[in-house]
Amino acid sequence: MDKICVRDFMVKDLIVFKPTMDIYAAIDVLVKSEISGAPVVDDDGKLIGIVSQKDCLRILANGVFHNSPAGVVSDYMTEAVMSIDPDVDIFTVADIFLNNVYRRIPVVENGIVVGQVSRRDVLRSIQKLARQA
Repeated sequence: MDKICVRDFMVKDLIVFKPTMDIYAAIDVLVKSEISGAPVVDDDGKLIGIVSQKDCLRILANGVFHNSPAGVVSDYMTEAVMSIDPDVDIFTVADIFLNNVYRRIPVVENGIVVGQVSRRDVLRSIQKLARQA
């Protein structure tokens, strides 16, 4: 079997957020798009964080929902983000998902976000391989 890399099955048409985006607008995007999170990038497309449904729940946990405006994405995003190179193989990605709580991992090449891979993407790739066997 040929080496299957992240580049072969990652999602390339991504939803990304800017750090200055209103957090409620980001929540709207997450809900309408039925995604659990998305990378946060600067104006050059460099990864600076990730915002997830769990991050957004902090609005309620902090009591902000009833007291004041919630703020922007950068107020809630997770800054310490694991990313992977597009040439990482599928087995390494599966291992990362098995040993961490991540649901998605941004794919970064030369510092720029070029895609994202989720647990579901890995499963789709496995499904495709099984059908070809």
